[in-house]
Amino acid sequence: MLQLEEEKSVVELTPWQRVLICRHKDRPKTLDYIRGMCDSFEELHGDRTFADDQAIVGGFGFIDGKKFVIIGQEKGIDTETRIKHNFGAPHPEGYRKALRLMELAEKFSLPVVTLIDTSGAYCGLTAEERGQGWAIAKNLLKMARLRTPITCVLIGEGCSGGALGIGIGDVIGMLEHSYYSVISPEGCASILWKDAKNNEEASRVLKMHGEDLLKMQVIDEIIPEPEGGAHNDPQAVFSRVKEFILRMEARFSEYSLEQLVESRYLRFRKLGAHLSLEKI
Repeated sequence: MLQLEEEKSVVELTPWQRVLICRHKDRPKTLDYIRGMCDSFEELHGDRTFADDQAIVGGFGFIDGKKFVIIGQEKGIDTETRIKHNFGAPHPEGYRKALRLMELAEKFSLPVVTLIDTSGAYCGLTAEERGQGWAIAKNLLKMARLRTPITCVLIGEGCSGGALGIGIGDVIGMLEHSYYSVISPEGCASILWKDAKNNEEASRVLKMHGEDLLKMQVIDEIIPEPEGGAHNDPQAVFSRVKEFILRMEARFSEYSLEQLVESRYLRFRKLGAHLSLEKI
């Protein structure tokens, strides 16, 4: 693991160094955020179809007395819990559990908060047999139309459809050193350069950190981290994420559900649009 000097600023860090900060073993995970932000939390389990996938955790939580449905990808903090949570790589039943919780939120008019932190959905044979692609696609469709506010926060890695499966929201906040990409730097390097060792170049060209994504309107806000990363002062990060969630919830109250759903749909419809100059 790269050791960073305390005085090194974000401006001086390379994209790859920021990826290493994002992957730091002590970086707070979803359950840490839930404990740090919620007055109380009641976890719900199972997809009512196959199993309870611990790579995605969720339930009802109170934040400053306001009730939310909170859903997030959990990686674990040691060998035992990482195996239990499958290193944050959800199976189809994890996405079905998330869908069930979102439908509960819609039924009881509760706002949804999703905490994104995954290197990707589980890509093993068992996941494909149980409909991984279908499960993620169904979540995308449902979240695009869900008649309740959705706030998404990238707290760590946000890779591919694994992240998007709980990532369709009215607003998207992103921690300073988290990253959001169609693929990991190593995966990109393996495809483009046939060598995963080109991960530093891949992390640069992917434009996957907050500054670039904010310009491209993929995200709405960058949430600052303590110097050196979130693991250096978790309580400060919990407070900042909590403030972001509550501020966005107050903003949602200014709009009708019809306006929110239409705005959410248009937001994702326009992603990827670009301008081209005519040849002179």
